[in-house]
Amino acid sequence: MTTHDPEVTVTPTVTFVVAERDDLEKPYRVIIENDDVTPMDFVVVILRIFFDLEFDQSMSVMLTAHHEGRALVTILPFAEAQERIYNAHHTAREEGYPLTFYLEPDV
Repeated sequence: MTTHDPEVTVTPTVTFVVAERDDLEKPYRVIIENDDVTPMDFVVVILRIFFDLEFDQSMSVMLTAHHEGRALVTILPFAEAQERIYNAHHTAREEGYPLTFYLEPDV
């Protein structure tokens, strides 16, 4: 059991990590990783819906990832790329698939 001491004041603190505006606008590479679970047709649909790729582009990216282990999807500003990846991951997880995208700085 704990006792309450009315003379003790606790002040919570919150720390935010803020990216510089320049970092948010720099281009980042969106990379897709191959996995042995997510169906190829589902990957193509995700690429079309969330990354605005045409069907042929989506097929090419999916097949490159399938054969090489990963593939470049697109290059976007950080904030936009992060949002698209979040939405793609969310949809894949809702369907029970481990489809994975990640970001790399475009240097």
